[in-house]
Amino acid sequence: MVTGGAGFIGSHTVDKLIDDGAEVVVVDDLSTGTKENLHPRAQLITMDIASEGISEVFQRYRPEYVIHLAAQVSVPKSLENPVKDCVTNAAGSVNILENCRLYGVKKLVYASSAAVYGNPQGIMVSETDPREPMSFYGISKLVPEYYLRVFGTLYGLKSTVLRYANVFGPRQGASGEGGVVSIFAAKLLSEEKPCIHGDGEQTRDFIYVGDVARANVSALFRGDGLTLNVGTGTRVSVNQLYKTMSEIAGIVSAPDYTAEREGDIKHMCMGIKQTTLALEWQPRFSLEEGLQKTLVFCGLDTIGRG
Repeated sequence: MVTGGAGFIGSHTVDKLIDDGAEVVVVDDLSTGTKENLHPRAQLITMDIASEGISEVFQRYRPEYVIHLAAQVSVPKSLENPVKDCVTNAAGSVNILENCRLYGVKKLVYASSAAVYGNPQGIMVSETDPREPMSFYGISKLVPEYYLRVFGTLYGLKSTVLRYANVFGPRQGASGEGGVVSIFAAKLLSEEKPCIHGDGEQTRDFIYVGDVARANVSALFRGDGLTLNVGTGTRVSVNQLYKTMSEIAGIVSAPDYTAEREGDIKHMCMGIKQTTLALEWQPRFSLEEGLQKTLVFCGLDTIGRG
């Protein structure tokens, strides 16, 4: 079972699983995901993860493994509506965990976030660094990590927690931690000026979605009981990101700058040494390769002409 499997990261994960020969049922309320994203061999159940009906889905399909990706992924939306953010990300996750317990799921992989760290003190973030989220989104992604620990201790539920950096790639919407890439792509496509919050020197760790999908699948059979960062270990400023995208697309357009956003983190880069060892995994796509794939998907056929 892949929750959120019709969404951005979820649909790529489902593709990888089915390519590897798995039978996959997807639970998604389609609030941000779409049926068009879904692999034709995936079974879709349209349902909110906080719904009581989730137990019927588990009872019917009896999944052996669960990759839990469904979430409210926007920091601004979590600030606008913290209750809804909490219901989806915290209560909805507990609903999934409880049904994993009731129906004997062998292992759960939980998609957490770099947002749980807040504003890190050092340049590189490790899994043992303090968790001090600066937004309700960061809090609601952290809470299920504690539930997972206790579910493991009390009931033996196996799990691996993956804290994602800024994921980008085809099928991405404008929300989420890597949404800036899809926003920039849309602006380049329409030949409009993008808006950059703050001075653009804030840095992030941008990882291509195909690499994240591979980490998700690898974690089904490795890294039991571990919490692992999933990123590249490379810092990229928002200004540098836009410059690279502009050069790939062959479109030159200076951005507009506006005020910093509330709850935004200044610098974030993920240390992935433990992840590469535990999952026998490492990123395969460079930033430029991932951006080129993304821009081609978005319809920028001028790529390479600039």
